[in-house]
Amino acid sequence: MNTVTSMKCACESCLCVVNIGEAIAQNGKYYCSHNCADGHPKGESCGHDGCNCH
Repeated sequence: MNTVTSMKCACESCLCVVNIGEAIAQNGKYYCSHNCADGHPKGESCGHDGCNCH
């Protein structure tokens, strides 16, 4: 049996892969940043290099 330890951020426009143990868990989904988890209320990206999510 294999255990998932990382997955793509739950934000649709985000390109980041997050470690589940370090991710921000919200509503059963895993996010790479508070901006993604909160739905980008101010239009700011996650801030990670190479990702321009919104």
